[in-house]
Amino acid sequence: MKRYCLTLDLKDDPALIAEYEHWHKSENSWPEINKSIKDAGIIFMEIYRVSNRLFMIMATIDAFDFGRKAVADANNPKVQEWEELMWKFQQPLQCAKPGEKWVLMDKIFQLS
Repeated sequence: MKRYCLTLDLKDDPALIAEYEHWHKSENSWPEINKSIKDAGIIFMEIYRVSNRLFMIMATIDAFDFGRKAVADANNPKVQEWEELMWKFQQPLQCAKPGEKWVLMDKIFQLS
């Protein structure tokens, strides 16, 4: 199993942040999105927020590949619809590459 941590910012607007959280409650989530996440080999995912900063933890199968997930997402109309909706709330980090949303974080410490 692999673990990844990613980060992204929301637009600093309390109403938009509340709406973003609304869409991430289990009763409002889209089953097609959950299926696409699981089908990609993501076993576990959590998203945390402080202010307008998001932090995502993902555990995946060993064979998980971000490139394959990106291709599958690009070919899935429901995922594209979700991503378009989410971009209403999100903004890229200053360090993000053009078109990049979630930025992969580097692990710098582990308690042993």
